[in-house]
This record gives sequence, C-alpha cells and structure tokens, in this order.
Amino acid sequence: MNLAKFPRRGYVTAPTPIEPLPHLSKSLGGKVNLWMKRDDLLPGTAGGNKTRKLDFCIADALKQGADTVITCGAVQSNHCRLTLAWAVKEGMPCHLVLEERVKGSFKPEASGNNFLFDLLGVAGITVVPGGTNMMEAMQAVAERLRASGRKPYIIPGGASNPIGATGYVACAQETQEQLFHMGLAIDCMVVPSGSAGTHSGIVVGMRGCNANIPVVGINVSRTKEAQEQLVRKLSGETAERVGVRGGIPDDDVTCFGDYVGAGYSLPTEGMVEAVRLLASQEAVLLDPVYSGKAMAGCIDLVRKGYFPEGSNVLFLHTGGSPALYAYRDVLASGYDAERNG
Repeated sequence: MNLAKFPRRGYVTAPTPIEPLPHLSKSLGGKVNLWMKRDDLLPGTAGGNKTRKLDFCIADALKQGADTVITCGAVQSNHCRLTLAWAVKEGMPCHLVLEERVKGSFKPEASGNNFLFDLLGVAGITVVPGGTNMMEAMQAVAERLRASGRKPYIIPGGASNPIGATGYVACAQETQEQLFHMGLAIDCMVVPSGSAGTHSGIVVGMRGCNANIPVVGINVSRTKEAQEQLVRKLSGETAERVGVRGGIPDDDVTCFGDYVGAGYSLPTEGMVEAVRLLASQEAVLLDPVYSGKAMAGCIDLVRKGYFPEGSNVLFLHTGGSPALYAYRDVLASGYDAERNG
C-alpha cells in the first residue's frame, strides 16, 4: 500500500498512545492483558476517531473546490462535532442533518455534542425523523446551498466511505509500527463497529500489512449479519482503493451483535458498567454510544473466555466523551458527598 499518494490535510500529527489497562485486566481475573489505542486523544475539538477519516475527506473536498461542508448523524453525533470542528479550522461553513433516531430526542438546549454544535458556530441544522434517507436529505440541503451560490461537499455519516476509511488503513499501519517498537505482540484487536469506516479501515490495513491480527467488531446499532455485510462491502471497496491485492476474505470480518441492547444510543447495563469501570479503574472516559457499548462487549468476551488465557487484546478507543454529559441521569452513581466545615 502506498497511502502517500492520497491527499490529506495533516490533522493527525503523531501516533496516539497504546496504553496498558492493568487495573481493569486484574479486576476481570487477570487471565487476559487488555491494552487501549487512545484515538480519543486525536486532535480536533474533544478528540475522536473521525479526525483520521476527515483528514482525507476534507482534503478531497478542497481538491474539488468546495467551500461548504454538509454531513449527517444522530442528535449527539461525534462525527458531526468533529466535521464541524475541522470545517471551522478550514474556514468553511458546515451544515448538519441530524436524524432523530429516538423520537423526541433532539433538544436544542441539550448538553453534550448538541451544545458543542452551537458553541462551534454551526451554519445550519436540519432535523429529520428516524429512518429518513440521509443522503437524500443532505442532497436537498446541497441543492439549496448551490442555489445561493455555494459549492457544497457532502461527507456521508461517519465519513464511512473508501476515502474516509483510508484514515483507518493508515491507523493500522501506525499501530503495527508502534507494536514493533514496544515489542508487544497483540493477539486480537477489538473495535466499535457502527457506520463501518473505522472497522473496515482497520481490517484492510491489517490485511495490507500482513499483520495476522484478528479484528473483532462490537456492533452499536445492527445485528451481526447486517453489520458483517456492511463491513465486508466497505472493506472490499477500501481495499481496491488503497491497492490491497486479493481483496478481503470474508473471515477477516467478525462482528458481535449481542451488545446493542434496545437500539442505537439507547443505554444498556453493560455500557453503564463499562463506562464506570474505565473511569474508576483507569481514569479513562468512554462514551455511551460507541466505545461504552464496545467495551461492554469486550469485557463480556473476556469473562466468557473468548480470548485464550495470556492473550494481549488491544481495544480501540474511538472517543466521544462529550456525549457523556447528555447521559448524566443514566450514568451518575448518586453518591453522597461528605461535607466538612
């Protein structure tokens, strides 16, 4: 693979850390060694995995002469936050189309990412019902902007197309180099799997590097079968783009759909436990929608013995902690404060 031939903006300036999670590993029985790739520490307002994807997507937008960005997501979308943030840095207006996947969930006064949309100066927000064709909704916004003389560029939800997924092909290369310098042999990598760009990029990058590291996706919105189909399709398209010969075997894509719960963004007991465990044991903030549910899946797989004893398991933290503040009523412990004086 020669990723240098693809234009990017240089948002990712240094590798994100790979850190051990010794307290969590010990609390789960000490039979598996958990590690974390800290993509929550990527540049961009409050960090997160979408910065790697937007590095390539916004470069493509500028190459095509765009002066405005349009993207979409849920009402607390981390992707929308980071797209808006990088558009601000580029001096480009950003319009968001937000899907109300849970009816009545959009509240202009809400905290979390919703508050940050306003603080960052979003150019416009269009709220649509759950189940809306989001590409058609974004195209309608684009037509309106073209009529006013703008040159809009549409970035799909999660920046999950072959252009965006290239950012995670690069992440797989970065991870391999880090592991080499650390002298660390990883037996499995666990990633959140949603719009599929991150998962697909890692799969393609591991295959392209001949890493032989299995990648396990923990679904946040779909069944196992539906998610694997989505990841396989995007992995194939991304492999073709970056020049991975022979494509991606079906066996390279493994998803678990057991940790979605009642639906996308809806809390689960496992997510609450995972968020609280990582905060109280490792001082790491997960998010309630992606990394929280994915870590809940990882923890459950450790408890069930999915990973052989002595395994080194690397968890990809995709960020999203601003959304925690919109879930305070679910995540707060209700502790009693000790008052002195």
